[in-house]
Amino acid sequence: MPIQDIEVPASLGRIAGEPQGRVWLDRLPALVAACAERWSLTPEPRCLESRAALVVPAVRADGTPVVLKLRYPHLGSGSDAGDSLEAAALAQLDGAGAVRLLEHDAERHALVIERCVPGTPLAQAPDQALEVIARLLPRHWRRPAASFPLLSEEAAGWEADLPGRWQQRGRPFPRRLLDAATAHLRALGPTQGEAVLINEDLHGDNVLRATREPWLMIDPAPLVGEREFTLATIIRCPEFGHSEARVRHRLDWLTAELGLDRERARGWAVAHAVVRSFLGDPVKPHCLEVARWLLGAG
Repeated sequence: MPIQDIEVPASLGRIAGEPQGRVWLDRLPALVAACAERWSLTPEPRCLESRAALVVPAVRADGTPVVLKLRYPHLGSGSDAGDSLEAAALAQLDGAGAVRLLEHDAERHALVIERCVPGTPLAQAPDQALEVIARLLPRHWRRPAASFPLLSEEAAGWEADLPGRWQQRGRPFPRRLLDAATAHLRALGPTQGEAVLINEDLHGDNVLRATREPWLMIDPAPLVGEREFTLATIIRCPEFGHSEARVRHRLDWLTAELGLDRERARGWAVAHAVVRSFLGDPVKPHCLEVARWLLGAG
């Protein structure tokens, strides 16, 4: 199959609106061809949906199904290192409840990773979600073996940034949510428990049905910080049920099952929901609803 016949998914369309993005999209056929030659890959025509990378199913020379992932390297501050951070996190986990890293080319921002088959996302099995997450997370919480961003520094940056974003966006939600988020960030960031490898982006579409293990995590966004923070994205996952009762249930069940501090997990979930509400335009209402519900869940 000619490399030029690979179908670039519509989810990368926003990148085409940036000058650097158009250059990168034009380079993709050559990048895929170079990676395919280097690692003896046969790419498949239909790419997987992604907003920040070209994700190409492929087959190795020995018949092993894999995924070639080419990250867009211009998504903002620090993003050029995104593939290296993902590669380092996957290398440390070494297949324990996560896909295996098989190859990495930092210059091309390219990774070859184990392909999950059949690859059904956990978002489509919400009744199993909490038990699956509770089994995976303790296997991922390890003493960091590489230099990853620190949650304490991220929290300080979010705290400093939030008031300005709130003003620039026209004060899109009540001041009390802003004040609660910044207060939690100020209190939690410097007072964390044991620092381990954690994931800022664990949700129902980043855990896939597989054959080597029943479920494997993909696409980690690694940080070093306390375990309670990891629950923030799971607690707010709309695919696992978006209601005050379901959100509170996820908070209560996961903290009890994993032996975590409920109030610290609640505080991180409130703060992170407000932080993530600013991703995209308009401000995300479901994130703000979660923050409001959790503020009343003391």
